[in-house]
Amino acid sequence: MPDDRQGERLVPVRVDSLKDLARIAASIVTLGQPAYLVRFPGKNGGKVYGIIAVLRDYYKLYGLPMLYYYLDDDNKLGDGNYLLVKVDDQGEHIEVSRGTRPGWIAIPIINLAEKPPFFPEDI
Repeated sequence: MPDDRQGERLVPVRVDSLKDLARIAASIVTLGQPAYLVRFPGKNGGKVYGIIAVLRDYYKLYGLPMLYYYLDDDNKLGDGNYLLVKVDDQGEHIEVSRGTRPGWIAIPIINLAEKPPFFPEDI
């Protein structure tokens, strides 16, 4: 019997905005888990920002690895080292920054020289 479990491969999920990716990362950090974003050159010259998360107990498997990613096709986000997230009575604030700030959740951005081989080809 062939074993075609989904948990054997990375499932890519493109988010609509950097804010969506920031919410995922911030929720992981606020639950006490370490989190970081990876950034690497995209297929068409832009940058890909991504975070790998695992959906636990997916159909009794050990987990389904999900790659949530955002494409910055125009490189408008710059080359900061942190994704900063803050939510207050004025709403949510998301920035890419070279450093951290008090009162903000700081998620490190790790630059990769190239796309990892286990990422899908079309990203």
